[in-house]
Amino acid sequence: MGKIYSSATEALDGLLFDGMLIASGGFGLCGIPENLIAAIREAGTKNLTVASNNAGVDGFGLGVLLESRQVKKMISSYVGENDEFMRQYLSGELELEFNPQGTLAERMRSAGCGIPGFYTKTGVGTVIAEGKEVKQFNGEDYILEEGIFADLSIVKAWKADETGNLVFRKTARNFNPPAAMCGKVCVAEVEEIVPTGSLDPDLIHLPGIYVNRLIKGDHEKRIEQRTTRG
Repeated sequence: MGKIYSSATEALDGLLFDGMLIASGGFGLCGIPENLIAAIREAGTKNLTVASNNAGVDGFGLGVLLESRQVKKMISSYVGENDEFMRQYLSGELELEFNPQGTLAERMRSAGCGIPGFYTKTGVGTVIAEGKEVKQFNGEDYILEEGIFADLSIVKAWKADETGNLVFRKTARNFNPPAAMCGKVCVAEVEEIVPTGSLDPDLIHLPGIYVNRLIKGDHEKRIEQRTTRG
């Protein structure tokens, strides 16, 4: 199948272009495709729109692309913990499209299933609904949300086999699978690549048909907020 590449730079070769839309997995600092993000920074690709639950933190995750001014717009749910994000947004340097968390996940998942849009009650009567079509079902209002069809998906998993079947750990599973599904091309980085057939089929979280390229990376285990007893 030829899905395994030797580095993040090699895996992204020929896929990056200015102005593209990237779907990035991760939940807080869990399951962030940090090697692929670093390679995008090194490539210098500009004017990016990035769909991700959050924008990393200062100096880590998607925060490194904000620092290098490569991101033009974020499509996100939670943007706390990042002073540079706040500074750029409040100064008008960065566009922001807020999404309720479940809506963002479904916008990615539905696009991965070929569904261009769906109706949801979440956000009805709020600023989220401004400019969106409203339709009634059983006497209640729902707003139309569009699927996110990304040019590229970058995700991080725990294990993969050689055909790209992926297994995620705990909260890394929240956004990585739908982010992987919605890209024209998906590049995954993993902690371990095992031989084909060694993963229990019932425990595979994302079929390899969604994964085009694969690398084994070195990953930093960060804690977003450390709380200890006095």
